[in-house]
Amino acid sequence: MGDLPGKLTWKPGTVLHPLPVVLVGCGRIGTDANLITLAWTGIVCSEPPLLSISVRPSRHSHALILKHQVFTVNLPAATQATQVDWCGVKSGRDVDKFGHTGLTPLAGPQTGAPLVAECPVGLECRVVDSRSLGSHDLFIAEIVAVYADAALVDPDTQAFALERSAPLCYAHGNYYELGGYLGFFGFSVQKKPGKKAPGPPRRR
Repeated sequence: MGDLPGKLTWKPGTVLHPLPVVLVGCGRIGTDANLITLAWTGIVCSEPPLLSISVRPSRHSHALILKHQVFTVNLPAATQATQVDWCGVKSGRDVDKFGHTGLTPLAGPQTGAPLVAECPVGLECRVVDSRSLGSHDLFIAEIVAVYADAALVDPDTQAFALERSAPLCYAHGNYYELGGYLGFFGFSVQKKPGKKAPGPPRRR
């Protein structure tokens, strides 16, 4: 197959972007609690709520997830980029990541897996399936509970205002803070297309 006009052809690779940067908590507080930084994660189903993470079998956290069959996905803020990056380049075999970074572990009420108190949003997850895909193993897990800082809840509607969390994302080896608001899902087909898209909706 030939090249496309105006396009460069690269070899197949993992250039999908941007991706959320998350801190995955695994193990148990007081024994083997650990954090691993991942960008290969995403929602795979809404009913039941399922997400996936991909982890290299050589990683310390991989064995902990296999052992306990639970983990947490913690969404850090852009201000936590240094701690997030450090957790991604160090191994839990050698260091106590919670202790070094000053992040606070909280035992998840549903699973016992460690949540990160300082992260604006945390999801408790229970593994329902795992598959070896090659360089990485895919863990599919049910989201059994969601926790968010009180500051992320709109006082009028009591709905999540997740845009206040200043999410951190990853694109081809680099970290970024998400930019400005462009519109809600479906704004392009609203009845008055000439009207400026309103701010983030407040959903109950």
